[in-house]
Amino acid sequence: LTFIAAGTSVPDLISSVIVARMGEGDMAVSSSIGSNIFDILVGLPLPWLIFMFYPNKLDTVSIGADGVWLSIMILLGMLVLIIVCIHLSKWRLTKTLGITMFFFYLCFLVQAVVRSELSKD
Repeated sequence: LTFIAAGTSVPDLISSVIVARMGEGDMAVSSSIGSNIFDILVGLPLPWLIFMFYPNKLDTVSIGADGVWLSIMILLGMLVLIIVCIHLSKWRLTKTLGITMFFFYLCFLVQAVVRSELSKD
């Protein structure tokens, strides 16, 4: 799944870099944020809506993900941190802000891998 996710993000990355190099940084940011918002608002609910309206005998679906609520809280915390960092940089994308966001992403990946390894034991 990671390779599929990366494969769908590469075109967004390339288009954002091209637009940013043309001097349209706002457009690059809105493109990357907009595609993620679309994925969350359409990509996640659409399969559930299809399942809901598809005739079957199941009333509920069990999601087998341990610690999903902790993951949600961590992601919300990351969102707050990112918004605070963007606000502190006066809503301008700078190299420092980019490095900070990349650092947050690495922290998220490290904690996800550590939690995954700990849950295997």
